[in-house]
Amino acid sequence: MHNGFLRVASCAPNVSVANVDRNVDTILQTISQLENQGVEIAVFPEMAVTGYTCADLFHNQTLIEAAARGLETISRAVASLNIHVIVGLPIVSQGAMYNCAALLRGSNVDLVAKSYIPNYNEFYERRWWRPIAPDEKPRQIALSQTLTATIHGRKVFRSHGALIGIEICEDLWVPIPPSAHLSLAGAQVIFNLSASDDLTGKYSYLKSLIAQQSARCLCGYVYASAGWGESSTDLVFDGKAIIAENGTILACNPRWDPASYISITDIDIEALERDRLHFTTFSDCALAERAYEIPVELPADEPAFSAQAPDTSLYLPLRRYVDPRPFVPSDPATMAERCDEILNIQTAGLARRLDAIGCRSLVVGISGGLDSTLALLVAVRAFNRLGLPLSGIIGVTMPGFGTTDRTRSNAVRLMSGLGVSSMEIPIGPSVMQHFADIGHDPAVHDVTYENCQARERTQILMDLSNRLGGIVLGTGDLSELALGWATYNGDHISMYGVNAGVPKTLVRHLVKYYAMLPSTTPEVSHILLDVIDTPISPELIPASDKGEIIQRTEDLVGPYELHDFFLYYTLRYGFSPERIRLLARQAFSNDEYDDDTIDRWLSTFFKRFFAQQFKRSCLPDGPKVGSVCLSPRGDWRMPSDASSALWRKSLS
Repeated sequence: MHNGFLRVASCAPNVSVANVDRNVDTILQTISQLENQGVEIAVFPEMAVTGYTCADLFHNQTLIEAAARGLETISRAVASLNIHVIVGLPIVSQGAMYNCAALLRGSNVDLVAKSYIPNYNEFYERRWWRPIAPDEKPRQIALSQTLTATIHGRKVFRSHGALIGIEICEDLWVPIPPSAHLSLAGAQVIFNLSASDDLTGKYSYLKSLIAQQSARCLCGYVYASAGWGESSTDLVFDGKAIIAENGTILACNPRWDPASYISITDIDIEALERDRLHFTTFSDCALAERAYEIPVELPADEPAFSAQAPDTSLYLPLRRYVDPRPFVPSDPATMAERCDEILNIQTAGLARRLDAIGCRSLVVGISGGLDSTLALLVAVRAFNRLGLPLSGIIGVTMPGFGTTDRTRSNAVRLMSGLGVSSMEIPIGPSVMQHFADIGHDPAVHDVTYENCQARERTQILMDLSNRLGGIVLGTGDLSELALGWATYNGDHISMYGVNAGVPKTLVRHLVKYYAMLPSTTPEVSHILLDVIDTPISPELIPASDKGEIIQRTEDLVGPYELHDFFLYYTLRYGFSPERIRLLARQAFSNDEYDDDTIDRWLSTFFKRFFAQQFKRSCLPDGPKVGSVCLSPRGDWRMPSDASSALWRKSLS
């Protein structure tokens, strides 16, 4: 492995039925191509050496012996290579024939036999092959005078530092696939050699099956199925090369194209291991299923790699897509579905809280920015769900020293367009009095200057909610919580933080989704789109002479798309700073962020993330909407005085 990634390939090359020599040549040519691309493990289809549709020829001695010679040829070729290979062929042992996968690692040959032999519909495999018992003891088989192999029932092997398991075709389709137990025993990647014919509707089901099995087993799943060249007497095979990881299809070749028969990707072994460690029921299940009884190779038993060290330049960039915006789906349909779901989660959470306390009034500060806009939209949906009059929502604009006409106008017009109550309470006089009380020079635009404004606004909202018998709706988002970009006991505090689980990069998409809904009036839609285009700012520093925002949040703490990327991989997978940097450089390689920029803001992220934990330790309630959350009552517990030195040192 390199940087915790294992490069794998699924191959479904053209075959010639019963023409072993030609099939072996094709396999060797493919192996050479894969070796030059840094592939570490490659899998070929079921019966790739002979072809799957040989039928009664499988019991013909000529074919049996040719298959053994073919395997020996492939084994000799692989022995001097770094790549490990898995190919399918028929094997005879103790008077029975087995449908086997041969794992070739250097000069080592291991055989894994198919566990479940289908004998229904178009399948007639029991005529030729015998199933192997899961607990069958390994035994030596002499395939020729010079080639000896070991046949296994179930076993976890080691390859390039990873733990791998093997199953064959039908094994995946049974209620409890061997891959379930192999994964519980430690296999991080499952390789499936298949010969699955094509039927109407079967392909989409198969992809779903592969994705789901990789998710349930928290593993990588590499699937290679027979293709062009198999007999079309009764069946047709399109040649499928599919690779999944933990519920996601990472790579998939085009169907019906004999020339496109290879899928290559890098499987994130480190991410899989983190999830297995984090989701504690995985190991509980392993114990309940007695998966510890499956043999697992020890590190000392793994065959040595090729004496010739592989070219490490082959492994960068990664052969997988790293999404620069992991919180934001790139597919428009998925994005719309995600936005609808998140808005409903937020709405349901707020509606339940209002219903539980019998509250018919809500106060929210409206700045004309993204976060307060989203909170207001959710409040409107919650009141509509409860059948409450929208007049019970009191939006409050509190212009201060940095408020611009653009944001103030958008705030007022938005409240009017949505039909909620609105108030305007300027904070300038109160804050100036407070400056005088504490002896602060208002010409000094420091943290005191800024935080006094934030706390004055919070005091107004809290006291107003008391007078009206309502609650204060918080507007701060997940990204601000991660960076501590909130004034302690200021906008940090509310009675329900409806945006607490929403990262900044997703907020603008939620607002845009709302703007595009058919039920949204043209006036409100226009306002929302302008809010989206407004620079992100707390507006605590006076505007320019032209009335434009000069205090831009991302100039101060860094781009939110970078910080959301760092946040995702820190919390979701617990990756090291070095690994996050590697992923960020790949993800943003085509964007405006060079390596120095990424390093700078990554160091800032860890500095702020650790230093600001005390704010997260006393957050108000708020709904979780995704896999990453910072609630101190749920997903994230960290001491407020933990040091970031170890994390920041690794970046130096």
